[in-house]
Amino acid sequence: MESSKETGCQAREGPILCVNNCGFFGSAATMNMCSKCHKDMILKQEQAKLAAASFDNIVNGSSSSNDKEPVVAAVIDVQTGSGELKAVPIEASAELASSSEMKPKEGLSRCNTCRKRVGLTGFNCKCGNLFCAVHRYSDKHDCPFDYKNAGRDAIAKANPVVVAEKLNKI
Repeated sequence: MESSKETGCQAREGPILCVNNCGFFGSAATMNMCSKCHKDMILKQEQAKLAAASFDNIVNGSSSSNDKEPVVAAVIDVQTGSGELKAVPIEASAELASSSEMKPKEGLSRCNTCRKRVGLTGFNCKCGNLFCAVHRYSDKHDCPFDYKNAGRDAIAKANPVVVAEKLNKI
């Protein structure tokens, strides 16, 4: 057998404990950490990258993403004294302005014909009204929507007219 000096590899005699001293065993593939500590370390690194990117966007005033996504900021937990990064969603000022101008909440949803409460079980018709299960069909509520023309338009749009070029007579 070859000795470890000849091969250049060191063979450890026993299992390696996690470098975070959590009590579990680590491996060289996870930088001598157990799987849980390794996963936590990777998650912290990703959050730090995200926080740095969002911080740069806020400072520079440029936003490559749309304004409806929440901005993530880094927060240092002062009580525990750790410098961990936590993802805290902060809404952009444009969202705050739009949320304050929300339209007032609609009243109870009722059938447009019989005024019966329908709640979540209401049916929206193509005419734009809400109906109960009895009046959901177009013939039951005298629907003004023209289904014939809508069907004709859909067929005409799906099947355009193909006209071949005229051939010259010889």
